[in-house]
This record gives sequence, C-alpha cells and structure tokens, in this order.
Amino acid sequence: MTGPRSEQRARTLDRLGWLWSAAAVAPVAGGAAAAYRTLFMTLRRMVVGRRMAVRLDAGDLTLTVTEFDSRLDMRALSVGQLGEVRLSARDISWAGSRFDTAAAVLHNVALRPSAPPVLVAAPVELTLDVPEAALDELLRWAAPRLSGAVGTDGVARLQLVRRPGLGCVEVDAQLDGSTLWLRPRGVTLRRKRWALPGRTPGYRVRLPELPHGLELTGVSFAPGVVRLSGVVPEWRMAMPRTRLEYLIGQLSAVGRPLNLTRIVKLR
Repeated sequence: MTGPRSEQRARTLDRLGWLWSAAAVAPVAGGAAAAYRTLFMTLRRMVVGRRMAVRLDAGDLTLTVTEFDSRLDMRALSVGQLGEVRLSARDISWAGSRFDTAAAVLHNVALRPSAPPVLVAAPVELTLDVPEAALDELLRWAAPRLSGAVGTDGVARLQLVRRPGLGCVEVDAQLDGSTLWLRPRGVTLRRKRWALPGRTPGYRVRLPELPHGLELTGVSFAPGVVRLSGVVPEWRMAMPRTRLEYLIGQLSAVGRPLNLTRIVKLR
C-alpha cells in the first residue's frame, strides 16, 4: 500500500531524474529553476528539526539539524547556481565526544554540468562550539603542567595542575598559522586579581595538521565553550543520480540511520 510519503518520494525521484539528466550536459534551463527550488525545499523539510544518525568510517555521528537554508534566486538557479547555503546543527555526538552547536556556510554553491554533475562550493566556512574540557585536553597534550577551563563569564583560565589552589591566569586566544598563542591578560592569586600589560609574553601551542584542506581561522571563548572557526577553500562532490536517489531514500526512512559511507562509494 502506498501513502502520501511514498508518493511524495516517487515524485521527488522522478523530478531528480529529469533535472540530473539535463544538468549532465548543459546549464539548467529556465523552466528547471522552479523544479530545483521545489527540490531544495523538499530536502529542507526532510532534514530540519530531525534527529539524525550518520554512519561514517570514523564512527557514528548523531545530531539535530536546526537550519538548512538558502536565498534561492530564480535567475541564478537557471544557470545551476544556488548561491549561499547555510547549515546548522545542535546536540552533536561523534566518536565519544559531544559538541553543543556547529554551523557551515557554503559560498558560491553551484551544480557544474558534466557527466555526472558535480556539486561545488568555494569557500566553505565552518564553526564549532567545543565543550570547555577540550581546552584542558589540548593543554594536557601540549603543556602537561597546565590545566584550563572556560568559565560561565566566557573567560579562559589556566592554572598549575599540581597547585590548583594557588591561582590562575586569564588568557585570550590568538591564532598565527598553525600556532595558537594563549596571551595572558590578568592573574589571580588568592582571590586578588591584577591586570597584566598587553606586552606580556604568551604561551605557544603548536596545533596538529587538519584533514581535507581545512584551515583553522579563529579560536575564541564563550561561556563554557571554546569556539573554533575554519575554512575549506573548495569542496566538491560528484553527484550521479544514484547517489542523490540513495540519499533521498535514506532521508525518507524515518528512524533509520543514514549511511554516508555507502553514499561516498556510490558512483
């Protein structure tokens, strides 16, 4: 027996077949722009507000999608350009770690005509709110004598592991390439605080190399979290019809985890 959900899925897949066949050989025709917009809105309804489990090679990822949006311009769509696409998620769990929120802004998203069509975005800006424990873990790796925390006031503080009651140093974060500088701005000893001059030497932390061309662009502190920002200069993925059909089929099956490992391998 077929219901409204299966009928909607069938219509979406039929529309996909026509769009992807056209995109493989030429820019999108004017009449297809409205179909692309309908397709985007259909995908948006499938993911926003939904708790999703994604099976990856490096471990299962679970999250709740809070935003999937774009200011779709019909003229731009007529030549295969989606413009800026924004994605956000909350309550993220991956490989035993938990994160509050994450966001991605994909600039200049376009569907390049080829066989198969290629989805391209350049650049992609990323932000991730990491629990304050991540600062302590980083310091234990780079400077075992120190521990760190970010207070509810959004201030990061360092102290000696062996003498935590002695006091703490307030620090700001400054990024210089692959080096993170923790620059002192104040010191507290036995409940008394002193401001430090701006030229006080900072503590250098060498950061590990990041995968997939990701470049870290900023580190800041907010109440209880370390806020990371980065950029991928260009992201692209071949989008054969089989891959997109499989993705929509997975999204249509509520309660079943997505398997992105298989999606990546589809050709």
